[in-house]
Amino acid sequence: MFYWLLKRVFLGPLLTLLFRPKVEGAQHIPADGPAILASNHLSFSDSIFLPLVVERRVTFLAKADYFTGPGIKGWLTAAFFRGVGQLPIDRSGGKASEAALNAGLAVLESGELLGLYPEGTRSPDSRLYRGRTGVARMALTAGVPVIPVAMIDTDKAQPTGQLIPNIRRIGVRIGEPLDFSRYEGMEGDRFVLRSITDEIMYDLMQLSGQEYVDMYATSMKEKLLTRAKRRARALQEAARPGRAVPELEEALERAEDPGASPWAEESRDGL
Repeated sequence: MFYWLLKRVFLGPLLTLLFRPKVEGAQHIPADGPAILASNHLSFSDSIFLPLVVERRVTFLAKADYFTGPGIKGWLTAAFFRGVGQLPIDRSGGKASEAALNAGLAVLESGELLGLYPEGTRSPDSRLYRGRTGVARMALTAGVPVIPVAMIDTDKAQPTGQLIPNIRRIGVRIGEPLDFSRYEGMEGDRFVLRSITDEIMYDLMQLSGQEYVDMYATSMKEKLLTRAKRRARALQEAARPGRAVPELEEALERAEDPGASPWAEESRDGL
C-alpha cells in the first residue's frame, strides 16, 4: 500500500512534474507475468525513476546498508526503501550471493517485475561497465525474459554524493525483451552466463549511447581510489617546506603512475 501511495499520491506526481521523464518503449513491459528489468546504473535515483514510469510494481534488490542505519534516521531510511519496493541483500559474496539469488527468484516466482543492475554498482564516470553474470543466472533459473532499460541523464540530475537533485529532464529507454530460453538448463555453465550477460550489456550500450568499458565498475572505483590516495600522499610530501614547484609537479606525475592506468582491463576480474 505504501508503495502505491508514494507512487500515485505523494512522490510520483511531484517527481513527474519536476523531472518530466521521457519514456520510450513502454510497450515492451509485459502487462503481467514475471520479467527482469536489467538497467544501467548512473545515479542513486535510478531506483526511483524507473518504478515511477512503469505501470506495474518493480522490486529492486538493494544493499543491506540502506536498511541498517542507527536511530530515527536509519529507521526512516529503511522504511522509505521498503516503501519504494526495495529488498535488502548482503553483497559480500559467498552464501550472501545465494541469498540474493533466492530473494530475486522469490520476486519472480510471485509473478512480479524484478529490477537489477548488471554492473553491480553505479558507474564512476557515466560510462557503461562490464556486467556481472548474476542477472543471466537468475533469468535462466527462473525462465523469464530480460528487458534492457537505459536510464538517461539521471547522473546529471543527481550526481553521486549530491543530496539535492538538479531539476532537469531525464529519460528512460526500454528495449525489446530478450529471450534466453534456448539456454534452458545451462545456468551452471559460466561461458553461457558470460555470453548472455554480454548480450544484455550490448543492448544497454545501444539503448543508452554510453561508451562501453570491458572491466568491472568496482575495479575502476578501486583504481580511482588508489590513484586519489597516491595523489594525496604526493601532495603532502611535495608540500613540505623548501620543496620547489618542479618537485611538486614531478611528485604528482609519479602519483599518476601511467604504468598502472585504470583504463586498462584487469585479467583478474574473470567472469
